[in-house]
Amino acid sequence: MLWNEPNNLSHWDFDADPGWRRFSEMVRLAGAAVRAERPGLTRVLGGTSPIDAGFLRLVESQGALAEVDAVAVHGFPLDWNHWQIQEWPARLAEITAAVRLPVWVSEVGVSSFGAEEVQEWGLRRTAELLLGRAPRIHWYSLFDLPRAWPATTRHREAEGSSYYRHFYMGLIREDGTPKPALAAFPALAPGLGICQWFHFEDPRLDAGVRWLKDLGVRHLRTGLSWADSFRPGWEAWFDRQMRALEPFEVTVTFCFTPEHRGLKPHHTSPPREPEEYADFCARMVRRYA
Repeated sequence: MLWNEPNNLSHWDFDADPGWRRFSEMVRLAGAAVRAERPGLTRVLGGTSPIDAGFLRLVESQGALAEVDAVAVHGFPLDWNHWQIQEWPARLAEITAAVRLPVWVSEVGVSSFGAEEVQEWGLRRTAELLLGRAPRIHWYSLFDLPRAWPATTRHREAEGSSYYRHFYMGLIREDGTPKPALAAFPALAPGLGICQWFHFEDPRLDAGVRWLKDLGVRHLRTGLSWADSFRPGWEAWFDRQMRALEPFEVTVTFCFTPEHRGLKPHHTSPPREPEEYADFCARMVRRYA
């Protein structure tokens, strides 16, 4: 998967890239580089959030879809989106009509911020609405985000309750205990996969693998950070993570600009040289695919 939420300022600084022209070039180069390394490997444009057919038509006109095999969307109608959960089929149909490519749901979830019973209901209703309608569906997420870690959002605490919902998206609480929705998940797998981001040297990796196996998960989405590839010990961590995830069909998201390689010193910045991102994607495919 090439990038993540490119139409969201939390993941791509489109003020520094008006019209997403740099983004479109970067994705086209990265997709071609992946194809050269591993012909036939499915290449997916990073999931959009919000779901926006107009955005996909724009980047398609600039060549961004020339080297991908599918597009993806993210939806959280019970937490952040301004539409209702029963609209999911219509949202998918809108994107399919716009780009005529398979449409993955690479993140869908419900927080337990208000009540854990709401999350359980949302999981079941999401499955009713989406299973059979998309080639891949990844529930976000397995674990709650630890409160000591920052959520990757635009304005953090200034977002009010919207920010704090990020910390309650998991099926498992920060203390390792299961929420009610967890018991409902095995009946929905393997049709429903999981999206779980593992941070650099994440202490939850081994426990995560055990839980995923117990739940019957086949499809897992996670990420390898381009920015992390400049940390000391990155090779050992990447190798350990990918080795631990070998039992699953893994969608790996390549994302996050190294600060010293961006137009701005920030992980959301367009890179100075888009070929460097393409090279990172090729190297990771060569190493792990």
